Amino acid sequence: MPVATILSFILHEIHRLPGSVVYGMVALLVFGEAALFIGFILPGETAVLVAGVVASQGRVNIGALCALVVVAAIVGDSVGYAVGHRYGERLLRIPVMAKRSAEIGRALEGLRRRGPTYVFVGRFTAFLRAVMPGLAGMSKMHYPRFLWANALGGLIWGVSFSLLGYFAGNALNKIEKWAGWGSLGLLLLVIGLWVAFFLRRRARARRDSGPEGT
Repeated sequence: MPVATILSFILHEIHRLPGSVVYGMVALLVFGEAALFIGFILPGETAVLVAGVVASQGRVNIGALCALVVVAAIVGDSVGYAVGHRYGERLLRIPVMAKRSAEIGRALEGLRRRGPTYVFVGRFTAFLRAVMPGLAGMSKMHYPRFLWANALGGLIWGVSFSLLGYFAGNALNKIEKWAGWGSLGLLLLVIGLWVAFFLRRRARARRDSGPEGT
């Protein structure tokens, strides 16, 4: 089903709800994306975009929405991490995971090779967003390393997609067009800034060590 069709249906239904229920529903969906594997059914992106549209109509506060989405994303992923750490490879026998065994294998390999960087990148892909926290816990990644990458990704993702829905307003066809490209563009921008920072730091280190090497 096209993204715009899903958004139209949810937006039509959400108009009947009071603001407090909208907050609660969005928090539950974003939290449950990784903690309860809801992301396999309804990506959290959809809920956040719709809530942003509702905020543009004055039904909920956009600042409060951004904060709520970020917190729900970080806490939900932390619960997903704890579930993966507790149950380990038994999670892979869950039917919804077993059906995606090839993708899960590639995700685990990426996680072993890139660690926290892969956790951060996974926040911007629907499938990885749903499984990455559990896989990180399963692979015994140290929680502080997971947390900072997860928190950074949750902050950028949560604020960006809340604002995307807010500024797009009711233009659902624009949201459909922008959502996928927006996620990719945002990820490329962050990676580009990180690479630039890394290269600048390495060049500075070379300059500082130059006199000693001569």
